[in-house]
Amino acid sequence: MNFAEQLSKEFGIRVDHSTNIIKLIEEGNTIPFIARYRKELTGCCDDQILREFNDRLNYLKNLAKRKEEVVGSISEQGKMTDEIKKAIDCAITLAEVEDIYRPYKQKRKTRASVAIEKGLQPLADIIFEQTTNENILTLAKEFVDEEKDVKTEQDAICGAKDIIAEKISDDAEIRKSLRQFIIDTGIISTTLDETKENSSVYEMYKDFQEEIKKIPSHRILAINRGKNEDCLKVKINVNEEECLNIIRKAVIKKNSTTKEILEECILDSFDRLIFPSLEREARGDLTDRADEQAIKMFEVNLRPLLLVPPLKGKVILGFDPAYRTGCKIAVIDECGQCLATTVVYPTPPQNKIEESKAKLKELIEKYNVDVIAIGNGTASKESEIFVASLIKELDKPVSYAMVNEAGASVYSASKLGAQEFPDFDVSLRSAVSIARRLQDPLAELIKIDVKSIGVGQYQHDMPQNRLTEVLNGVVEDCVNSVGVDLNTASPSLLSFVSGLNSGIAKSICEYRTKIKKFENRKQLLEVPKLGQKAYEQCAGFLRIVDGKTIFDNTSVHPESYDATKKLLELFNFTEEDVRNGKISELPSLIKAKGEKNVAQSLNIGEITLTDIVNELLKPGRDIRDDLPKPVLRSDILSLEDLQVGMILDGVVRNVIDFGAFVDIGVHQDGLVHISQISKNYVKVPSDVLKVGDQVKVKVIGVDVPKKRIQLSIKDVEK
Repeated sequence: MNFAEQLSKEFGIRVDHSTNIIKLIEEGNTIPFIARYRKELTGCCDDQILREFNDRLNYLKNLAKRKEEVVGSISEQGKMTDEIKKAIDCAITLAEVEDIYRPYKQKRKTRASVAIEKGLQPLADIIFEQTTNENILTLAKEFVDEEKDVKTEQDAICGAKDIIAEKISDDAEIRKSLRQFIIDTGIISTTLDETKENSSVYEMYKDFQEEIKKIPSHRILAINRGKNEDCLKVKINVNEEECLNIIRKAVIKKNSTTKEILEECILDSFDRLIFPSLEREARGDLTDRADEQAIKMFEVNLRPLLLVPPLKGKVILGFDPAYRTGCKIAVIDECGQCLATTVVYPTPPQNKIEESKAKLKELIEKYNVDVIAIGNGTASKESEIFVASLIKELDKPVSYAMVNEAGASVYSASKLGAQEFPDFDVSLRSAVSIARRLQDPLAELIKIDVKSIGVGQYQHDMPQNRLTEVLNGVVEDCVNSVGVDLNTASPSLLSFVSGLNSGIAKSICEYRTKIKKFENRKQLLEVPKLGQKAYEQCAGFLRIVDGKTIFDNTSVHPESYDATKKLLELFNFTEEDVRNGKISELPSLIKAKGEKNVAQSLNIGEITLTDIVNELLKPGRDIRDDLPKPVLRSDILSLEDLQVGMILDGVVRNVIDFGAFVDIGVHQDGLVHISQISKNYVKVPSDVLKVGDQVKVKVIGVDVPKKRIQLSIKDVEK
């Protein structure tokens, strides 16, 4: 198989670009590096496309490897034919290869294998070939053998039928046709066991039916969970007669004395062997599809969450709500350093509201706090009411923001949390983490297992290795697209930089401590364990803010420094001009001279030239600065305050298959169902909305007892 040509067709890219991507990956280059610094070679494929390309490449490689194994095994058995070899070569999925290999696999003991041991294969062949006009009972007499436990003609015929049933079941073309028929026409149905404790959760699946080809992923996952909890019985229904007709067309050639027996074999093969196998396979495929869709939603939601703009230059008070044990407080400065901690008890059962206010007012005044970050977990509603009341009594403007605290407890109890704050109680570490999540979400969230961040659905039901692989890829892409300050980054953050791992990240931090600070990127080559290849992959993503050259505070790669210097000289600019923002005319000067001419004179591609110019115009830029800022509040709205028809500002907190959850300043997020997202048709919510989007919503339903809020975006569209 020519991987480059196949992937070129699938991804709609040129064959030479496909070839280059495969070569770059096989040479050990990381996805962020290829996406950022090899654009001419890839046709500007972004990191998401490259990751999908890499996944598909791995599948094709595994397919090719499996084909070789199957060819080898069948050849060793002396059963390889040109027809089988051609079928294997033409197979485009692993399932097709396994279907072809099925008759040649070493099987456990089956009814068919027992019959073959009894010497009944020739009788089965006579019946299956449909070339005899003799009475089958007469033919079967020859195979009666009491020593082999074939005592009667009927015993011989039954054994032959078992052999034929398995032969039909092992037919690759029959399985392929039936598989497609099940996909096209199958109905998945469920029944509810109402005696189970948790059965009410699955009430909608009491007597449920839906076409396989139409059922959405979130319903498949819900059904799977219900089955795993023994609340649901699940099966796939198909038109059995149509399935039998498919087999008949492949097996029965003419009216013969063996036709009736073959009909019995076909029915037995379908009911006992084929359908149970294909039903498991179909449900497995549905689950795989649903898992991939759910993982994709995690990926789609995680990216904007990580790229929420940092709240720069603010002193933040982290507020970790609780009841009995008190609310943990931590104040951090503009650089994330913890200045003070305490515990207050404004929530039940203590309700020490005035005492708590006095403590916090003292901290706010002493450290000049700008913003209060409140975790959204247990007791957050009461804490938010308390903070809103506190803010009204302050002499200076202070706002607050609700922060998703998912995974904060994981960080607090982690080895990393203990290393950062060895003298802190676990709960106080959570307060620091909550504050830092508002100050720099990316730098803080990468410290915890990405599966614990709390976006998407059914995260505990997903294949964990695949989920971790995809989400770590998102984190890696986000970290590298933003860039990392080499002189301040934590080992955790550095470990996600292209070409680095936790061991090299630790070495960088140890070397940084030794030399006080990095003054240029070349010093990275002096770091133990960091070789030339790792340097090539990581250097462009690491920033030095006050380094010897301004280029080190951009994503211009060191391999392009000479070209960059020549570019500036060509138009009479200096590095100092770049540092002082005095090169605004550079794009127009290049355009006047011709981008192609300039690129050729510098021996670089036009795409690389454009990237270099963009970096020189804004050294030290943070791509997150152009994204919507965190929503800060100063007052509170309760569920009871909501009225149908209210128009409110909200922030998208989670996007799922059937809609999106929006924070409108109430303790419970409201649901915008997919049908309420837009007046235009919306295929999937993630096509229109992403986590962090600021939206206007209309309240269309409030259920106070169940704490449910229904919202609409389309009703406020102009």
